[in-house]
Amino acid sequence: MSATAATAVPPWIAAQRTQLLAQRGHAWLLHGPSGLGQLALALELVRAWLCDAPGAQGACGSCASCHAIAVHTHADLCVLMPETTLLALGWPLPEKAQAEIDDKKRKPSREIRVEAMREAVEFSQRTAARSRGKAVLVYPAEQMNTVAANALLKTLEEPPGDTRFVLASEAAHQLLPTIRSRCLGHAMAWPQAADALAWLKAQGVPADTAQALLRAAGERPEDALALAHAGLKPQDWAALPRALARGEAGVLAGLAPTQVVGSLQKLCHDLLAVRVGAAPRYFAPADLPQPAQAPPLATLTRWARTLTQAARTAEHPFNPGLMLEALVAGAQAVLHSGR
Repeated sequence: MSATAATAVPPWIAAQRTQLLAQRGHAWLLHGPSGLGQLALALELVRAWLCDAPGAQGACGSCASCHAIAVHTHADLCVLMPETTLLALGWPLPEKAQAEIDDKKRKPSREIRVEAMREAVEFSQRTAARSRGKAVLVYPAEQMNTVAANALLKTLEEPPGDTRFVLASEAAHQLLPTIRSRCLGHAMAWPQAADALAWLKAQGVPADTAQALLRAAGERPEDALALAHAGLKPQDWAALPRALARGEAGVLAGLAPTQVVGSLQKLCHDLLAVRVGAAPRYFAPADLPQPAQAPPLATLTRWARTLTQAARTAEHPFNPGLMLEALVAGAQAVLHSGR
């Protein structure tokens, strides 16, 4: 592997890549919570599968196949993602879908559409353009609706001989059991703290900020990087419980709706921990109400259920501003219930 390719891969991803490439299988399901690198590992696998000169450590990083994947034009790689994700990551949409969106006939889909899945099934049945077979990458796999998942089932069970699949998911429990049973499962490994901090610093996150945001992200490095990109400052995170108790929404204003709900869920988790005498995970103990002032368990349990419901619609809120106000008002009421 070239030096450039090697240094671009975090060490915990590289170790898992080596582990999985040493095993045989036509379909992998990479699963675990967000922020652990499911997509990065999936791409490492397809690079190695399609590489002209792969080694034990994966793709060479310099052949025509590796270059084609890097510029998102490989003829033997089919990438299935929601159209919103494809656009955000710079992958091309199918011509028909791009035309429909360009003509304002519809908005980009947040699901993996059945039409795209049927094209992927057809793709898997065609002859490979190169000599290394074909690969289908599905991410996040839980965004397949039921119709799309059913369209994949038969091909996943009896794939053409030269096609391999990798499904990457941050919520594998939402997948059909029949999808899960047709794949070899791999639970994503958690990185060592030193590796995660080194990676965040390599992405341009200052050392003190990286440490604080890694804790705020529950030790998930990609989630910590997303918080950094959203402009969250360590001091603002530390002040969040007190700001919410005052009904102030400004600390959360720069975050995406899903990040807002996730931040409140983390606060709820730590308040529950404090109430039962456990150590908090996402906040420093000094940033949280003392156990005697923590909200009652029943109140926190109801709040957790409310936030779980909010998470289901957070990706497409009717009005993000009103949603933020409602969530902050709810948090303020919970925090004052312990006083």
